[in-house]
Amino acid sequence: MKVLYTFALVFLLQLAASAQTYIFTHDDTLRGSITKERAWWDLQFYHLNVRVQPQDSTLNGSVTVRYKVLQPYQTLQIDLQRPMNISRVTQDGQTLSFRRDGNAFFIDLVKKQETQKQESLVIEYSGRPHVAKRAPWDGGFSWKKDKDGLPFVATSCQGLGASVWWPCKDHMYDEPDSMRISVTVPKPLMDVSNGRLRSITENSDGTRTFDWYVQNPINNYGVNVNIGNYVSWTDTLNGEKGTLDLSFYALAENLDKAKAQFQQTKPMLRAFEHWFGPYPFYEDSYKLVEVPYLGMEHQSSVTYGNGYKNGYLGRDLSATGWGLKWDFIIIHESGHEWYANNITYKDQADMWIHESFTNYSENLYTEYYYGKEAGSDYVIGCRKLIRNDKPIIGTYNVNRSGSGDMYYKGGNMLHTIRQIINNDEKWRGILRGMNKTFYHQTVTTQQIEDYISNEAGINLSKVFDQYLRDIRIPVLEYRIEKKKLSYRWNNVVEGFDMPIKYKAENGEWKTLKPTTEWKSIKVKKSSALDVDRGFYIEVKKIASDS
Repeated sequence: MKVLYTFALVFLLQLAASAQTYIFTHDDTLRGSITKERAWWDLQFYHLNVRVQPQDSTLNGSVTVRYKVLQPYQTLQIDLQRPMNISRVTQDGQTLSFRRDGNAFFIDLVKKQETQKQESLVIEYSGRPHVAKRAPWDGGFSWKKDKDGLPFVATSCQGLGASVWWPCKDHMYDEPDSMRISVTVPKPLMDVSNGRLRSITENSDGTRTFDWYVQNPINNYGVNVNIGNYVSWTDTLNGEKGTLDLSFYALAENLDKAKAQFQQTKPMLRAFEHWFGPYPFYEDSYKLVEVPYLGMEHQSSVTYGNGYKNGYLGRDLSATGWGLKWDFIIIHESGHEWYANNITYKDQADMWIHESFTNYSENLYTEYYYGKEAGSDYVIGCRKLIRNDKPIIGTYNVNRSGSGDMYYKGGNMLHTIRQIINNDEKWRGILRGMNKTFYHQTVTTQQIEDYISNEAGINLSKVFDQYLRDIRIPVLEYRIEKKKLSYRWNNVVEGFDMPIKYKAENGEWKTLKPTTEWKSIKVKKSSALDVDRGFYIEVKKIASDS
């Protein structure tokens, strides 16, 4: 265990060092920015039609792209990563020319593109996609086999991007309004993708085509294929918007374990509907699907590979015991249905919007079933995992996220903001209102910051600056002399003035409003300052000036 820990620590340090010296490339700009070849058209619909061939790990198929012209332009960017390749592009049956620039393809349109007109393209492609070495972190295709030697295949591509396996407009700012996913696989295998299954076609060549339809907007990396010799069963939830259809898929060898472990789904949905509002995709149902890697938040098709154990692969990340009361992957990845799939970042630099809120959802789930103190224990227990290595917000326009602290530090930032607001029903209303206000939308950090500040009635801009854009932990310095408590903030951004709660001598919780300048209040005793543990800060008693 010590050897594994040392290796992990060295890997994280190397990763941090490489991130600090990373030189952005032309490919990064083409992928991460809203280029002029992207900006002029509004994506409306995809039909992904792909044949997956496990025998040689290849794909071939087509994507129909339907779009609306926002302003006239004659070159359109579509993304598909090496070594995949586009072989043909047509519009209205006419073959078009195109050129490749790294992982981007620029298509020359012959038909005049007129404002507000609806147009479409058909893109044919094939190749052997990138194989995920450590899914879901590096992403790509996972080609495995079940105990009977049958293919067990799945995709995961957050960060890396959906263009690792299918041609698309691979930038998060623009989502299709709906999508059709047709996947052809060898018998007896089944494909499980997003949305609802419309049909299964038996083909004469020993394959079957599974046709899925997604009625709601969907982000690119949320699109998935999961292929295996699955068994399935269904259930329903009487939820806030009516009857929510639930479907579950597992390998036959794991059926009994899956039926037991997946019972956590309905309690999870009840808790998250309480905190965040209605499940955002009633029309597309909720599915939980076994895959050959840890798991991922694919919209309406949440993937699972946690070994049918509670905790994170059987471990409690908080070391409090509460993390072993529930299955980490079922809770965390499903929480992303609200934060990632309903509310989606526009630029990967703002990935904290997905991960901080979803990390905090683990705390809220714990609180819903085990009480407020248990939830606080959990999120505070995860502080030991915070590295404070670099800012949580990444680099804009180059497809670059920030520090992994977006998970545990981000969750503790939100827990801190809850303490500042000091009104649990208002806090819950902010979370629910956020999912209603930004329903099925892509957003920026500034929109989320402004929303929380406005709804709270408190200017939280400096709090966000401190925790999202700085790596320092705020230090509340204090000294007590001659029945006078003096206090101030140190190690903070300019203008930081976050209020904190402390326990007064009579046992009541009161509020201090420190700034970077010394302030004082009278006290009766010279005991240590007892600050609410919910604030992610350091408290330091310093010697008096005398």
